Amino acid sequence: MISDPLTWLFGQIVRARNAIYDTERATIYRLRLPVVSVGNLSVGGSGKTPFVQTLGRWLNAQNIPFDIISRGYGRKSRGVLRVDPAGPADLYGDEPLLLARSLKAPVFVGEKRYDAGLAAEEFASKSPRPARLHLLDDGFQHRRLHRDFDIVLLAHSDLQGSLLPFGRLREPLSSLGRAHAVVAPADLAGLLTNPNIWYMRRRLVLPAPAPTRPVAFCGLARPRQFWQSLADIGISPVRTFSFGDHHRYSAKDIALLQGLAKQHGANGFLTTEKDLVKFDSSQLSPLVAPALMIEVEDAGTRFNSMLTAVGVR
Repeated sequence: MISDPLTWLFGQIVRARNAIYDTERATIYRLRLPVVSVGNLSVGGSGKTPFVQTLGRWLNAQNIPFDIISRGYGRKSRGVLRVDPAGPADLYGDEPLLLARSLKAPVFVGEKRYDAGLAAEEFASKSPRPARLHLLDDGFQHRRLHRDFDIVLLAHSDLQGSLLPFGRLREPLSSLGRAHAVVAPADLAGLLTNPNIWYMRRRLVLPAPAPTRPVAFCGLARPRQFWQSLADIGISPVRTFSFGDHHRYSAKDIALLQGLAKQHGANGFLTTEKDLVKFDSSQLSPLVAPALMIEVEDAGTRFNSMLTAVGVR
């Protein structure tokens, strides 16, 4: 099959690139503050952004200031920007905007994460409550930036997955050896041998009031996860519709969704938090987004050990 040589070639390129960084033959840039990276092995959603939210909420509760560095995937702009929580998703990317709004922490986007980190540290130097660490969103493959702690989220599909271009894996499972912590679904307990595993559970929390006969839609790489999560909390949409990952919604898309609602007798709309930031209240109504909560087993112990490892505790 043609997929075999292409997958083999991609794997060789990934291994060669990692070897260059492992042997320090490529320049790795280091920021002044410690960097905690949250990433994954595969293309698409594995819960990175909800995990950053979980970690960020815990840091806020501990009164430990932090900032967030992100590429800002899907944005129309270029260069380094500080995210304005009141600004548009097109300028910053949907996930950075969601993080800025939900965590009330400084978020910086930039193609070169080191440059974004420098801007974050310049901002911190003038802040009355300066950040003590950086959270690097989707950083596992961005090896040009030194990180002090690598957290990698593992999805069920990763265990049987294939490398790009025909599979979804950006790196082989052996790359988990670089991780300081692997976050895995709790139902995989006993199946994994990595000594540094944090088990997690996901749950959706639906805001009240919520439509009882919704049209549900999303722009995710793995929309079936969202449909299943809705089913798990007893939500049965009258119609579901999936767009591409990081989709930019147009007037035509809104008209399509309104037409589906009318056709199926819906009384509102459900979407994801990262899709919600792309809409204003006048476009679809009522439009609500369940919050995806990540619950890490023994979270306090896990997160405190992380802080100790990076020198914040």
